Amino acid sequence: MRSEMEATDFQDALDDWFMESMKTYKDLHVYQLEDPTQVLEWTSGKSEFIKYRKYYTSKTSQCKFKTVCVAGFHPSKNEILQLLLPRKLLADENKGLCAERDFKVVHGGFTDGPVRCLTHVPGTRCIVTNDGLTSDLQVWSVGGDDSDAIKLTGRVKGRSNQRRRSLPGAVCRVAATRSSQVLHGAASGDVRLTELTSGQVLYTLETDSDEPLSSLRFVGDAVFLAGCSNGNVYVADTRTPAPPRLHPPPTSPGDPALWQTEASPGGAVVRLSACGRAVVSDTRSPGGAAGRARLEVPPGGRGPEGGVSWAPALDGCIAVSGFGAAVRIYDTSAWPTEPRDVPPLFEHRGHAVSSQPAAAAVLVTAHVWHPERPRTLLSAASDGSVHLWDWIDGSQ
Repeated sequence: MRSEMEATDFQDALDDWFMESMKTYKDLHVYQLEDPTQVLEWTSGKSEFIKYRKYYTSKTSQCKFKTVCVAGFHPSKNEILQLLLPRKLLADENKGLCAERDFKVVHGGFTDGPVRCLTHVPGTRCIVTNDGLTSDLQVWSVGGDDSDAIKLTGRVKGRSNQRRRSLPGAVCRVAATRSSQVLHGAASGDVRLTELTSGQVLYTLETDSDEPLSSLRFVGDAVFLAGCSNGNVYVADTRTPAPPRLHPPPTSPGDPALWQTEASPGGAVVRLSACGRAVVSDTRSPGGAAGRARLEVPPGGRGPEGGVSWAPALDGCIAVSGFGAAVRIYDTSAWPTEPRDVPPLFEHRGHAVSSQPAAAAVLVTAHVWHPERPRTLLSAASDGSVHLWDWIDGSQ
């Protein structure tokens, strides 16, 4: 009797949330993976649009980014999937006439270990993964030659496994260029630029430290930012052997050692500590502070494991996940230079609402902004749920 009552209560809560979502979401799509994922990576390009042009109609938005890669992180065998977005999301009009309202699996493959990092190489069918166990990279081909398979085509050697084992929990970070070069490393003393076709190491970050990385991002054609979990930020140029510029985090009493760092294409840098302290600065002076805030951390929150990310098409906005089952949107443009409590502009609570009653506490494992649609995000959670949502700014 109790389980029946719990099921009824769950369905009522789910129905209430979906009814409420009609006021707060322009679009909302819910998908369930067999296994949870920690990676969400856009993989679209012109070739993908041509291959699936029959799926799209003249009523469909002509945005380039319509496919995304996901992968499991079990210790043993995992799937790598490329999913096609629901056509209803991409329809410019007559959304109710679109029959396809679900994701479609268009390419798939298997890996013998977990996937903790996945990066698409722009302009190619290539993706690069890392298992979180070593610093080596796996190189995959997504489809091609009328194949629907994702195939392992090569490997890139990282640092020695003996050194890697001295950094338990560190995950390799990867940033790719259109010239098929990848910047990769799990720690500040581990960063190198490698050419995928030849395996040649083109650049190595020269630093005496060996701090685990929280991010690795190009902020120009050759200039990159390496954010460390202790809050340090290195800015370096792969075209010159000059040492990198080191910017320590702004001092703030009581901050823990764990930080997440992310840079925007426009040059802004945000650093977020495990206790919810956020600092915004500029890549030209990442050690300074243009704005500070104290973000909400729910009871039992373990830190921003899902990450912090800048909106590519919405100036000043960031998304934060990992502090529980929600993804929160913040507008940093009005943050003061002195820290204060800041409420989110929007909060996506769907993963907690849509999880089954008997399931363990849900944690958002990853999120990513759509590169072209200003308020569209994709998020994943520990129960295998994947949500695609376009939120409405109620402050406007």
